[in-house]
Amino acid sequence: MASLSLKHIYKKYPGGVTAVSDFNLEIEDKEFVIFVGPSGCGKSTTLRMIAGLEEITEGELRIDGTLVNDVAPKDRDIAMVFQNYALYPHMTVYENMAFGLKLRKVPKETIKRRVEAAAKILGIEALLDRKPKAMSGGQKQRVALGRAIVREPKVFLLDEPLSNLDAKLRAAMRTEITKIHQTIGTTFIYVTHDQVEAMTMATRIVVMKDGLIQQVDTPQNLYDKPVNIFVAGFIGTPQMNFLVSTLDKKEDGAYITFGTNTIKLPAEKANDPALEPYFGKEVIAGIRPELIHDEPIYLSSMSDNVIEANVDVTELMGAEIYLYLAVDGAEAFNVEASKGENVKNDIIARVSSRSQARAGDRIQIAIDSSRIHLFDKDTQRYIIH
Repeated sequence: MASLSLKHIYKKYPGGVTAVSDFNLEIEDKEFVIFVGPSGCGKSTTLRMIAGLEEITEGELRIDGTLVNDVAPKDRDIAMVFQNYALYPHMTVYENMAFGLKLRKVPKETIKRRVEAAAKILGIEALLDRKPKAMSGGQKQRVALGRAIVREPKVFLLDEPLSNLDAKLRAAMRTEITKIHQTIGTTFIYVTHDQVEAMTMATRIVVMKDGLIQQVDTPQNLYDKPVNIFVAGFIGTPQMNFLVSTLDKKEDGAYITFGTNTIKLPAEKANDPALEPYFGKEVIAGIRPELIHDEPIYLSSMSDNVIEANVDVTELMGAEIYLYLAVDGAEAFNVEASKGENVKNDIIARVSSRSQARAGDRIQIAIDSSRIHLFDKDTQRYIIH
């Protein structure tokens, strides 16, 4: 079991390319920490520096208080699980799992005990005599995990281990990996670009962009209290709606206006001192899709915040419907590279499957302003949540 300390870590390549900048993170023993972010944000590079596969340009990496910058990968007591499984095709499952222990001259009885125990945890006891070519992707990934488990390392490093699996199997393996973490009680550091994996598995998430940490927090806090527009847009599906708005103060409270539409803020938000410098100015309003409703009960209970919209497209998701709406005069804030793509001008609502809205309809929608986010248009940092 191990704690890790990363202080002022940099990774610079020849030619002036900086992949990771001033990375600072304390990881407690037995935590499940996930690095998430778009391609090229530096998350895999950071993982490889922890493993010793990439040299640290500047900074200090400590495992259990010991400086390991110059310690060879094999001596760091770390096990890594790769995206492509990296199994030996000519060996059986048992031989693949036992191989690393054999190299370390571990006694045969100990190897047998560890391999059988790991196989039981992973539910692959019946596969020990098979070779990789006779197994599915999910089974191969379990073997790759088993090979790491038998080593009983201080730290598990997992680099996008589920990205080669289909959606159904990926969901099942998320649960399996979470169970494994709970069973063996070891520190896990996991890299993914999939924010669903991060939200469902991690005890803490590190959101990265352009080699910099944007926010480190629990999944729920990242969702409820994003520090900037990038984090707010990256976490959540569909992504948060961002509208260029004007913030105004009136006798009866505070309002935001976008296009021809005005929404009243609840009193606890309107009276927040953080808003004072922004009255009369443009801000970015962040509205989660699930805060937009078209059912009569919401239209009557949120009558101050009812506006009209045209339905462009509907997507039936089974338990819910995504409505892509055009709101008169509304201007979407284009969040560059928030998820690797440009934001559409549509406002997306996530409504009940009972919704009667259809493409081409003009409907009324109610916006729940109690959980609206406001961001500074220039710095893109949050003003209030």
